[in-house]
Amino acid sequence: MDKEKILIAGLGLIGGSLACALRKNEPDCVLLGADSNAASVAAAIESGVINDGGELEVLLPQADLLVLALPPLAISGIVNLVASKVPPTCVITDVGSVKSHIIEAVNKLGADFSARFVPGHPIAGSEQSGFSAADPGLFAQRKVILTPQEHTSPAAIARVNALWRKAGADVLGMSPIRHDRVLAATSHLPHLLAYAIVDMLLHTEDSDDIFRYAAGGFADFSRVASSNARMWSDIFAANSEATVRVLDDYIGNLESLKQRIQNRDREGMMEIFERAKQTRDNFIKKHYNTGKNSMDSPSREVVFKVEPGGSVAGTLRVPGDKSISHRSVIFGALADGITEVSGFLEGEDALNTVAAFREMGVTIIGPEQGSLTIYGVGKHGLQAPRKPLYMGNSGTAMRLMAGLLAAQDFASELSGDESLSGRPMGRVAEPLRQMGANIETAAGGTPPLRIKGSKLKAIDYDMPVASAQVKSCLLLAGLYAEGVTRITEPAVCRDHTERMLSGFGVEVEGGYPDPTVTLRDGQQLTATSIEVPADISSAAFFLVAASIAEGSDLTLEHVGINPTRTGVITILQQMGANISLHNERVVGGEPVADIRVQHANLRGIEIDRRLVPLAIDEFPVLFVAAACAEGETLLRGAEELRVKESDRLEAMAQGLLSLGVVLETYADGIRIRGGELGGGIIDSHGDHRIAMAFAVAALRASQAITIRNCQNVATSFPGFAEVARGAGLALSETLE
Repeated sequence: MDKEKILIAGLGLIGGSLACALRKNEPDCVLLGADSNAASVAAAIESGVINDGGELEVLLPQADLLVLALPPLAISGIVNLVASKVPPTCVITDVGSVKSHIIEAVNKLGADFSARFVPGHPIAGSEQSGFSAADPGLFAQRKVILTPQEHTSPAAIARVNALWRKAGADVLGMSPIRHDRVLAATSHLPHLLAYAIVDMLLHTEDSDDIFRYAAGGFADFSRVASSNARMWSDIFAANSEATVRVLDDYIGNLESLKQRIQNRDREGMMEIFERAKQTRDNFIKKHYNTGKNSMDSPSREVVFKVEPGGSVAGTLRVPGDKSISHRSVIFGALADGITEVSGFLEGEDALNTVAAFREMGVTIIGPEQGSLTIYGVGKHGLQAPRKPLYMGNSGTAMRLMAGLLAAQDFASELSGDESLSGRPMGRVAEPLRQMGANIETAAGGTPPLRIKGSKLKAIDYDMPVASAQVKSCLLLAGLYAEGVTRITEPAVCRDHTERMLSGFGVEVEGGYPDPTVTLRDGQQLTATSIEVPADISSAAFFLVAASIAEGSDLTLEHVGINPTRTGVITILQQMGANISLHNERVVGGEPVADIRVQHANLRGIEIDRRLVPLAIDEFPVLFVAAACAEGETLLRGAEELRVKESDRLEAMAQGLLSLGVVLETYADGIRIRGGELGGGIIDSHGDHRIAMAFAVAALRASQAITIRNCQNVATSFPGFAEVARGAGLALSETLE
């Protein structure tokens, strides 16, 4: 079979660097090059970077994959020629930093051509230009954004994704409109300002002295003003509307800063500068991994301070369900076809799952306002990751991914943050090893997990502890294992995986209320649409808040009420809570409802052990409810709480004790005597649910509660502080 011929039109910095990267990383590939500068073509051939070169019109009929590495306006001007000359199977992509005008030109050429055109934009460059500046490492670990349209061929998208992976890039996805708006703010505006400032200084009376004594900071800031002037003129002309919009916002902010300077408002200026500094430091640390660089300060601690008293009222919708969000990405990636997801949780943990599948070659558009478009690669289409897959703070993601990766034909590694790195993974590693998996853990059975893909055989497995994560891990492995996988749980646990597998066309026998789940081998997944309901674990904080605060009347919209997750509602109702469900319906296989909760006088109870797996994540805030109830609440059979993001039994006990609550802890539970709550300082131990639980406790406290180490709240409930304030909590958020 003939090798794919890749034609790069334009051998300047971007096109030349792409050719060099492909030649370096895949020496046997067939590369063709065209450029208006004959010397660039000759240099590329002489250096061995391309196999052949010449005029574009002559080379187009040979192309299997065409990259238009030309200025933005030139691309839109050449697509007519391209459409008339390339073979009907040729896939076309571009590198333009503005997409709207290119897509407009492409769509005029018919559905067949536009379906094969995959708009792309590498976020990489230099003030240098021409083939002589080409760098094979230019795209290594840099972002490339694909902006396909609804009708773009998934096969074409996969080919372009693979191209950029070969160049070492990380492939992201955006809608074309969002791309142009984002790039106007993050790339186009900085270049515009650099050009404008240098030009302004040039026309000042003392320009010679200004440039003579300019320090390194000016040189660094103005570096991009050395970029290709013609190219940037084209970019601003092509992206005029979005650039003007962001420029108006910038001018408004600049006027505000000017007023502070005129008023010598040091505090106001410092507030802006501190906020900007923290944002920039966090951006560099997160996206460029330069935390060891002394110029980049470490992340500062997020602290909540909540004043006592108040009530909650109104209507709100909490973020999407984290468990379902993780699974939607996993199954959407493995499916054949395009999966559309709405209501996706844009928290850090779920975004890490998105990033992991992008690293394995899956094109994912978004999230944009809670929506994702996932171009599935099929059950056997994942690519070997080029680096460890980072799961952040999510035990769910790591355990589910372990089951999936154990069956692949490549090696991989799963890592996490400090908290996740101390959590037990033997509970999934051991049954996976029984299936034939090759998994290594750190000492003590904790992450990182190093996995060598293996052929798996199905097993019958009786779980020693009810765990939806273990069950889901083994079901994912069972999709690939030879034979029939049977899993029996000792008590009811979440069934999101079984429901979602059914939605993707996989036959799953048994499951809730049957304790045994059966999955036969050889089944494929078919893409579908998923609407993620609001997370009942996030809603739980407000269920308790409205229950304990006098005068409260709150409605939570579109909350998932999966019967394997509603333990928190049952427990609160048994304590006397006034909770009612309205507008019950089924959305995407998951039951949802609007939940109204009004203040009630709670009473202590002995919690039924059978409810423990159904409310395992909600116990931190249920402990706050118990502390506000009349009498004693007893929980036993909850040893699982000791191996969550923190030892939640111990962390909650210490926090409640510091507020004056009388309690007793056990290896598997806690006894809490309700009474008055005082104020104080709480260490959340970096556990998001503990931080949010004590924020709720302030509604019944006699003094303010300060909660430290709240950074991880964003992993499951981005925007919690703002939502809490909107509902009625007197919560302030600071960085220390």
